[in-house]
Amino acid sequence: MAEIQKKATRESYGEALRDLAEKYPKLVVLDADLAAATKTGIFKKAYPERFFDCGIAEANMMGVAAGLAASGKIPFASTFAMFAAGRAYEIVRNSIGYPHLNVKIGATHAGISVGEDGATHQCNEDIALMRTIPGMTILNPADDVEAKAAVEAAIQYEGPVYLRFGRLAAPIFNDPLTYRFTIGKGITLRDGDDLTLVATGLMVSEALKAAEQLETEGIHARVLNIHTIKPLDTELITKAAAETGLLVTVEEHSIIGGLGGAVCEAVAENQPVLVVRIGVKDMYGHSGPAVDLLQEFGLCADNITTVVKKRWKRSK
Repeated sequence: MAEIQKKATRESYGEALRDLAEKYPKLVVLDADLAAATKTGIFKKAYPERFFDCGIAEANMMGVAAGLAASGKIPFASTFAMFAAGRAYEIVRNSIGYPHLNVKIGATHAGISVGEDGATHQCNEDIALMRTIPGMTILNPADDVEAKAAVEAAIQYEGPVYLRFGRLAAPIFNDPLTYRFTIGKGITLRDGDDLTLVATGLMVSEALKAAEQLETEGIHARVLNIHTIKPLDTELITKAAAETGLLVTVEEHSIIGGLGGAVCEAVAENQPVLVVRIGVKDMYGHSGPAVDLLQEFGLCADNITTVVKKRWKRSK
């Protein structure tokens, strides 16, 4: 069996910006003194005249991006998720969201898998914050192929977009020759009629592993990849709720306000069923190796399987 390839989606982000620059001449990239970490340095090396380092001044960077968008450019403002969604929130809300400007926010190093950087940098609240901004589109790709497709989809979309990328290398499971990315449309990766695993970002590959484990025990789990948190594919989720009953959401984000919250809102209005949320509880993270932290916080296939087996029996 061929070894599964892995790549951090932040690397995919940098490569996609470089590879798409010639096709989209209005594309420009901004960074807040983190080009080596966010991988926008890949773009800088190829197109230095279209790259702007705004220094450690994230709020100012968002304002610069707003001005560039108002001038007809397609700016990608890049920094860690904690700073993009947290430190710069007010500017994103008022200077980008309110006038609905064509700014793309490339937020890297999201979630617990930031690892050793610890609680101050492990942003598990960014999706919740961005969801509250009217008109903000939120993309959270699961692998290299999807991340690159998400960047181009964001370029083609008119309006503000928040793109979430990770530090940890993620398994590549999509086929670049056949994969198609559509904003607002989730993907059914695996069929099943006993329950549905609704996953996003880094947790999609873990959900697929969990579905394989559950299959050996006679539990047939459907797996949905929700790469767009907003606008949510309510139709796909409602259909799954009607056909399988139990939904289990899996995200590398707080269970408050993220994918789990969005799914609960959707099914409560359209197809009420039991929803179990797997994610970071109401707590901060802490420093440690990324893989170990994901295990500790239950963001892994084994825990998904354990939770499903307990709740599936109870839901019958």
